[in-house]
Amino acid sequence: MTLVSHPILGSRIDCTSYRDACDRIVHWAHDRRSCYVIAANVHVVMTAYWQRPYQRIVNQAALVTPDGMPLVLALRLLGQRSQSRVYGPDLMLALCDRAAQEQLPIYLYGGTTETLQKLTTNLKLQFPTLPIAGTHAPPFRPLTELEEVQDCDRIQAAGAAIVFVGLGCPKQEQWMARQVDRLPAVMIGVGAAFSFHSGEVSQAPRWMMAMSLEWIYRLWAEPQRLWKRYLINNPAFLFLLTVQLFHTYSRLLSRFFKRFLTKI
Repeated sequence: MTLVSHPILGSRIDCTSYRDACDRIVHWAHDRRSCYVIAANVHVVMTAYWQRPYQRIVNQAALVTPDGMPLVLALRLLGQRSQSRVYGPDLMLALCDRAAQEQLPIYLYGGTTETLQKLTTNLKLQFPTLPIAGTHAPPFRPLTELEEVQDCDRIQAAGAAIVFVGLGCPKQEQWMARQVDRLPAVMIGVGAAFSFHSGEVSQAPRWMMAMSLEWIYRLWAEPQRLWKRYLINNPAFLFLLTVQLFHTYSRLLSRFFKRFLTKI
């Protein structure tokens, strides 16, 4: 399956959909391919812009979905007119549905023990046949090498084919990259999805998401944690994206005029 991609501020963003992403991930899961998927938003792209080792992690992912509407709009401006959002929390539910149908065991890694208990209960209510191979809430500190190996061994022993990772950016992407070739499963970073689907944190209304106003709702809900992300990263992203689009359109115009002049 051919995958069209565009670099946005140096980070590869793939042109995909929920159906396409699920098809790819389920195929990899059946093959027990060791790889990871990133649901990229402005926070991911800007973190990658400032931290080049992290950007390499993003660009080495098997799939990078446009999680945030600003990235969707950027892809449309770069020529992908029909591109839609592939939002991490919704992708998680779509994959749980497919995993239930095809009996692919999933694993939930991240959050707190209480969050995972609520999340497991809610997923079982929504997808009664979903095989949940296990859950684990690692401590909120850097893991030792031994702890990381033990966590990986625990997940592998559980037989998980799909691992949802809810550690937050950039920790979850860094963790997944370290497990490639060690863990025979598809790892998917889903950020705040555990908090949303456990019912601990409310999501923005869909109309706000569609209008790229989700950040206002989340900033209002968690101002102390998110103010830097939205009040510094977002304006910087808009400025840098404008510069990228200017250069892109300038090159296209230059090529057009060169072709036009050769025909005169």
